[in-house]
Amino acid sequence: MTPTLDTFVQALKEQLAAPKADLEHNIRAVLAEMVEKMDLVSKQELERQKIALEQANQRMNALQQQIESLQNQIKK
Repeated sequence: MTPTLDTFVQALKEQLAAPKADLEHNIRAVLAEMVEKMDLVSKQELERQKIALEQANQRMNALQQQIESLQNQIKK
């Protein structure tokens, strides 16, 4: 390419870069807002809730066994 054409192409690239960056920024903002509205939770929060549920189930099973044991004692 000639120096004039190279300069023109470079200037054109620079002019296109700014709207591209603005568009990317705006798209990211819109996507972030959409995700926030979807009320999603993080993978870490999901794992914490899963562990809490497992612990609650274990405790419930232990209490159920205690109830059954007490009921058996009362029947005797």
